[in-house]
Amino acid sequence: MIPAAFDYARPASLEEALADLAVHGDETKVLAGGQSLLPLMKLRLARPARLLDVGRLRELHGVRGLDGGGLAVGAATTYHELLVEPAIMGLALMADVLPRIADLQVRNRGTIGGAVAHADPAADLPAVLLALEAQVVARSARGERTLAMADCLVGPFTSALAADELLTEIRLPAPSGAYGSAYRSIDQPASGYALCGVAAVVGRTGGGSGPFDDVRVAVTGVGDIAYRAVAVEAALAGGATPTEAAVHATDGVEVRADIHADAAYRAAMAAVFVRRALEAAIARAG
Repeated sequence: MIPAAFDYARPASLEEALADLAVHGDETKVLAGGQSLLPLMKLRLARPARLLDVGRLRELHGVRGLDGGGLAVGAATTYHELLVEPAIMGLALMADVLPRIADLQVRNRGTIGGAVAHADPAADLPAVLLALEAQVVARSARGERTLAMADCLVGPFTSALAADELLTEIRLPAPSGAYGSAYRSIDQPASGYALCGVAAVVGRTGGGSGPFDDVRVAVTGVGDIAYRAVAVEAALAGGATPTEAAVHATDGVEVRADIHADAAYRAAMAAVFVRRALEAAIARAG
């Protein structure tokens, strides 16, 4: 349980961090909370030559409002900091998921940016951020770019970030209209990771009481990455009930199997928890 030798750097500013990655990015892992990276290093499943510790950079912490609505969350903001931020807890999906993540110790150290960059296929937050249609801001010495959350997740434990890029911010757009959302999951008891987790958002962009014309359903723990269940979305928007739409929970997805659950069980749970998340979201939408 002792990691391989590595060099350690702690930049004093964001610009210093970007300059460091421009030179050493190929051999560096970024450290913020360390709740995923450090256990992998202790098991020697990860052997970075260098760690770049950005956890104390003030530029990467906190929540601010965006012009035109929505929120921007610094990538090194911890789960605990999010839990005590009223603007975040006013979002039903975030209020559902944040208290469920790991335990108090992990929530005090783990970061929202780490959850995105690590791209764990069983983590809760990627599904929530997909359903919220979050955007990810990445910076490097070459400039800045903004990615849709769906484009940031490219494979299990693999994000679209380049070696010299630093994830700096996650942007959560503000919904317009009548919306409801919910997160429901079944977790592996020992680790707390999702065997299947579902984030659902339903909305009427024009308000009123007609059919939902904005439906977003994201699933984690089932495929190689968190994914949007587009067939479920289309079915519900087309007038299907949650039960009818939920049968499409794994359409087009290669359901994964591991020591915790086989593919058949995960597929069955995906249908169950898609239905539950949709029913809860619809109830909240009114």
